Amino acid sequence: MVRTNTKERILDVTAEMFRRYGYTGTGLKQVVANANAPFGSLYHFFPGGKQQLGEEVITRAGQMYFDLVTALFDAAPDVVQGTSDIFTGAAAVLQATDYADACPIETVALDVASSNEPLRQATAHVFESWIDGATQRFVTAGIDRTKARDLAFFLIAALEGAFVLSRAMKSTEAMKVAGAMASAAVRAAAEGRAD
Repeated sequence: MVRTNTKERILDVTAEMFRRYGYTGTGLKQVVANANAPFGSLYHFFPGGKQQLGEEVITRAGQMYFDLVTALFDAAPDVVQGTSDIFTGAAAVLQATDYADACPIETVALDVASSNEPLRQATAHVFESWIDGATQRFVTAGIDRTKARDLAFFLIAALEGAFVLSRAMKSTEAMKVAGAMASAAVRAAAEGRAD
């Protein structure tokens, strides 16, 4: 039980540090210090070192964020409101954390896409799972599958881009604009209108 708790603390702390500092800005000494764990425990749980830790954090955080977003989305009365709620929730988190906590997948993807193929693949896999999840929700709402997948790409791209702009500008304006545009696109697709 203690080992699981230590491993969970390491994963949680690393995910938080990835959101704030990216992969290259996150040091293993800081991870174990912030997780209140002995340094040796890091290699006990992650014998592949930072690379393995990074891949596990990306996979775990990707699933956690997927679960959070789908809970918001699925609680809404329709896909338009669900889309809006995702962006509203993201804006609230950014404001509450003084723009420090964004999406750990996006932060790591920007950091490693050209320099670390295994982590690039891990982030791509997470993004693909999010796109598949959004596509399925749009299809269930009656939107043509091809259009639904296009909308899913647009939704994720708008959300992740708005995270970058919001953090850089220390403003939720980008998140609010992206949310309004994404909601309008989903509404048009759900009502069968052309772009």
